Amino acid sequence: MPFDSNSNIAAADALTLLLQNQHALAAAIEEVTKWLSDSGVDNVAENAGAAMATLDTNAKAITDVIMRLRNS
Repeated sequence: MPFDSNSNIAAADALTLLLQNQHALAAAIEEVTKWLSDSGVDNVAENAGAAMATLDTNAKAITDVIMRLRNS
């Protein structure tokens, strides 16, 4: 695909929206995790915590891609 600044901007904008959704999901999972932990369902809370760790890792990678697109 040839270099197209407009395409890069559109892709970065779309990824930014997905990243915002990912942050919102992580916040919701964090709230549920706290509630589960406070309710004594620690094994489920641990699984939710692992899901949050995956979201954090992927958010960093998505952020890097967004920055590369915006800088190209």
